[in-house]
Amino acid sequence: MARSKKRRWGVALILVILVAAATVAIWIAHLDRVVIQEFNGRHWSVPARVYAAPLELYVGAPLAASDLEEELHRLHYRLGDPASGAGFYRRRGNAFDLHARRVRFIDELRDAQVVSISADSNAITSMRHGDGTDLPVFRLDPPVIGSVFPIHGEDRLILSPADVPQLLRSGIKLIEDRRFDEHDGVDMRGIMRAMWANLRAGRVVQGGSTLTQQLVKNYFLSDEQSFGRKATEAVMAFRLEAHFSKEEILVAYLNEVYLGQDGPRAIHGFGLGSEYYFAKPLAELEPGEVAMLIGLVKGPSFYDPRKHPDRARERRNLVLQELGGAHLIDDAAAKRAAATPLGLRPPGGSYVPAYLDLVRRHLKRDYAEAALAAAGLAVYTSFDPRAQAAAEHALTVNLKRLDASSRVRGGHLDGAVIVAEPNSGDVVAVVGGRDAGSDGFNRALDARRPIGSLVKPAVYLTALETGRYNAATLIEDAPVELKLGDGSIWAPQNFEHEVYGRVPMARALAESMNLATVKLGLDLGLRNVADTLQRLGLESSPTLNPSLLLGTVEMTPLEVVQVYTSLANGGFRARLRAVRAVLDENGRPLKTFKVQVEQAAAPAAVYELDRMLTLVTTHGTGRGAAARLPRGIVIAGKTGTSSDTRDSWFAGFTGSYLAVAWVGYDDNRATGLTGAAGALPVWGDTMAKLKSSSFDPVPPDQVQDRVIGFADGLETTAACSADAVTVSVPTGTVLPAKPGCLSTATSNSPTPSVGDKIKTWLNHIVH
Repeated sequence: MARSKKRRWGVALILVILVAAATVAIWIAHLDRVVIQEFNGRHWSVPARVYAAPLELYVGAPLAASDLEEELHRLHYRLGDPASGAGFYRRRGNAFDLHARRVRFIDELRDAQVVSISADSNAITSMRHGDGTDLPVFRLDPPVIGSVFPIHGEDRLILSPADVPQLLRSGIKLIEDRRFDEHDGVDMRGIMRAMWANLRAGRVVQGGSTLTQQLVKNYFLSDEQSFGRKATEAVMAFRLEAHFSKEEILVAYLNEVYLGQDGPRAIHGFGLGSEYYFAKPLAELEPGEVAMLIGLVKGPSFYDPRKHPDRARERRNLVLQELGGAHLIDDAAAKRAAATPLGLRPPGGSYVPAYLDLVRRHLKRDYAEAALAAAGLAVYTSFDPRAQAAAEHALTVNLKRLDASSRVRGGHLDGAVIVAEPNSGDVVAVVGGRDAGSDGFNRALDARRPIGSLVKPAVYLTALETGRYNAATLIEDAPVELKLGDGSIWAPQNFEHEVYGRVPMARALAESMNLATVKLGLDLGLRNVADTLQRLGLESSPTLNPSLLLGTVEMTPLEVVQVYTSLANGGFRARLRAVRAVLDENGRPLKTFKVQVEQAAAPAAVYELDRMLTLVTTHGTGRGAAARLPRGIVIAGKTGTSSDTRDSWFAGFTGSYLAVAWVGYDDNRATGLTGAAGALPVWGDTMAKLKSSSFDPVPPDQVQDRVIGFADGLETTAACSADAVTVSVPTGTVLPAKPGCLSTATSNSPTPSVGDKIKTWLNHIVH
């Protein structure tokens, strides 16, 4: 009986052991399958990286020698011997020898190369290859301005084996896992050594995890401290080493390891770590910089060089000492590196959340969020860092000045600026608020506010397109009272509460006369004015109230840019574009976004209107704009002030750029600022920093320039009238002449017939 009982217990024990063994085997097989499936090919979640437009250089490009050096600093090129490698430049007077980096553009992968560039105080004067041959065009590096949709906040730049410097390979093994090349995933000698060191110290001073175990934990597991998790980690480390080479595991570790935090963005991998902390590629790091990154692995938060520079320096120097002791660098180099500053780039860098917001919205038309978050796409944009810096500075400085002088208490003014190139529709800069480097409400894209007098060019364009009006046509600035559908009376007034009587259209627009504009708009019809707005680029149909004529229609700054692009581009609407192309992770083009242009209005009528808009900046409400730009530059623009001075606007363009600025309070309080007092200085200071040509469009055949009196609209000469201005009217237009000012020989007008004279006289009487 006892023997039978023992036999049953023995069988049960064997069954338990067999079941346990089978369970362990199944568990190991499962982990083995997970390791193979998940790690084979290793597709990290790599966010789409967003690049600015490269600065294109050519002989004659408006870039002074000082500007060129500023651009090289912006791209983190270092002053030194170009023979030292990519990323260095040497300056001799106004001549530069540059060792340009290997860079991918939309249309090519350019290898590293040496070029020579000379410039004077105004422009590029010569460019040559390293062998002395002429270089027609050269593009500087397109800088990274951010990432799109990082999953779980993780961001990284993936390194290939060829991207890993030898010092980093050897150094990370020396500091983190000296027996990496010998063990099979778990180092029992290392574990015992760590246990002994910790026992002697009475606390945890050394870890026993191998690089392989750290990779498994980071890539597959959580940070849970439990025996089960450690056992799983050990088994997976063994299986990882069984299936993959040491080289694959090491490079994967260098791509996966966590190195710090940038707000909500987690910095993973040495590729991104190099860019984040030092703003240069991993291959260009000095020994001290490599040592600092290696030192961060032990504790990215504890050794954060921006928060705890002393700790980071001490840790870096300890790593340098170890590198020198192992003869990975010579002792002299280690000592020199230990004596240098940390050399960090300024925090925040070139992150531009408002512009990235626009990029995301454009991309979402064609790409799913998952692809943007994980597929490693490269997004090439129209972004111009110089325009962005100018707009951010202009808005910040002017808002501080306006806050200091404001009588309104209990809040700060805010604002938005957008800069675009009207011919292509490229949006080159977006500032969504006074705190330009922070995420938050994007006023440039989302703040819908009444545009005030920015609507008036649409009213006057509608009139010009009828053929019944021209810049010299007299219109009536007189009181208006309208009974509305609810029985109330609408009685608009001019800003100064004055009435000006009969004035030429050019003056009414330049001085932003409300009453004259309302009478003109009512004659044209609200539907026709609304149609013009929509042809110019307004997507939604505005409400057909008479107040539409004074700008009660609400638009975002981006929508205003779209409308004014059609005016700056001769009547052709270029669809606004932030993204130029998207490339896949291997540099193959996935999609290009072409310039899209269509006719929005009659070119001749737009040309006439644009000549009137130049008078806004010389004789009208926008006179302050010219004082902020280089002398003699021609500007076309329009101020805008909404009801009770709640919103201050200015929209204007030169021959190169169109910019729109808005200033106001988020809670819609009155600012006390007209468009000229609030937004115009922001616009002017932005444009003053940009190299821009005068607005000088080619006139269509159907129009001709004529000189009229600004006050009375009569044709005259500059010698005869102190207020003479040049306008454009349809060719052959008969204009009443100022008595005694024009002779038949000097008049640009054809000799009018009696019928023409009667028609012109009636036109001036009626309108």
